[in-house]
Amino acid sequence: MSKLDVLFQKMVEVEASDLHMTAGNPPMLRLHGDMVPVDGLMFSNEDLRAALLELAPEENRRQFDEEHDTDFAYELKGYGRFRANLFEDHKGPGGVFRLIPSDILTVQQLGLPESVLQFCTMSKGLVVVTGPTGSGKSTTLAAMLDHINDTRSDHVITIEDPIEFVHPNKRCLFNQREVGTHTQTFKRALRAALREDPDIVMVGEMRDLETVEIALETAETGHLVFGTLHTTTAPSTVDRIIDQFPEERQAQIRTMLASSLKGVVAQTLCKKAQGGRVAALELLVVNNAVASLIRDGKTFQIKNIMQTGAKQGMKLLNDSLTELVQQGTVSPAEAYLRAVEKEEIRERLTSMGVSLDQLGAPAAAAPAPAPTAPTRPAAAAPPPPRQQQQAPPPPAPFPSQQQAAPPPPQQQYSGDPFDQFRRQKRG
Repeated sequence: MSKLDVLFQKMVEVEASDLHMTAGNPPMLRLHGDMVPVDGLMFSNEDLRAALLELAPEENRRQFDEEHDTDFAYELKGYGRFRANLFEDHKGPGGVFRLIPSDILTVQQLGLPESVLQFCTMSKGLVVVTGPTGSGKSTTLAAMLDHINDTRSDHVITIEDPIEFVHPNKRCLFNQREVGTHTQTFKRALRAALREDPDIVMVGEMRDLETVEIALETAETGHLVFGTLHTTTAPSTVDRIIDQFPEERQAQIRTMLASSLKGVVAQTLCKKAQGGRVAALELLVVNNAVASLIRDGKTFQIKNIMQTGAKQGMKLLNDSLTELVQQGTVSPAEAYLRAVEKEEIRERLTSMGVSLDQLGAPAAAAPAPAPTAPTRPAAAAPPPPRQQQQAPPPPAPFPSQQQAAPPPPQQQYSGDPFDQFRRQKRG
């Protein structure tokens, strides 16, 4: 039993999602989104390094020594699997461990809508699950693959870094490959998958141009491909895929994407008002109108299609956040915090009777008041014509190297404003 196993057991008992170990600090748990210290424990730098490396496979220990960070998976029987990242910072060694439950949550337990289940019935195409790090993308993908495992008889290949949820063979045959252990890179494993007779391929991360390109080719050749990206909205996901390619190839990629992309599930995790967390989803179902916008390079108009596509299962993130507030599942302040388009969600919540104090949001900036005084001294402006003012001191003669010009605006004149100029010229 490793020195950190007691902390992993604690994670499972209190339902924490992450364990953070850093030099000079007590262990900390992410509990329902908040960082909570574990009192009574402190590791020296030497003890922490030894405890972290005790969990790592030999290859990862070597990588940590050479590159100062590494990723791997650790399993504690009876409690679950943990996705691990070891690193070094200016204080010393550190590690973060994400709990991967032994039991895969079902689509019903997650409350995934019918449009997400429709993606699981397709025979080919690309479906992308997106969201910030820690937003539950892996959990959603695992639930979708488990639904496929219960309802279809297919060959499923997953390419992950590292393997998170382990899928038993039910109606489907699963082959799960881990980058760094069973294959060198995502793109190499994805290229090999085309020769392994898959029906469905899941790519843990579409992190580079070549991986994205092979994923598109795989989807175009009659396979169903699931992948993930770290984008926050459905339209930005489409842009991210296209923008990875050089400009001279983007027209071709837009055509490929228009024909192969079937949907985008963008999600973010919100704290529940009563404890726990829930995912707010933005859903894009690619129909003919959306495909045409992608092909023509008008992705900025996709939001307009989504606003009117509720019957096809489309939903904007702010729609989902508003529903969660109406149901009492999340607080208005949490919805405002998680929203991408904050002005729009502020207007929606305000129309529901929510005050700005409840949102924890600053009030909209009021127009600046009209100035009560000139922004520069009055002497800097030319005097109005024919306005009687105090006579100025005698003018200084013009330098010989300058051409005749009006006097500096700081001077004031009596009578005709051009009279002084004429007298100087005559002089």
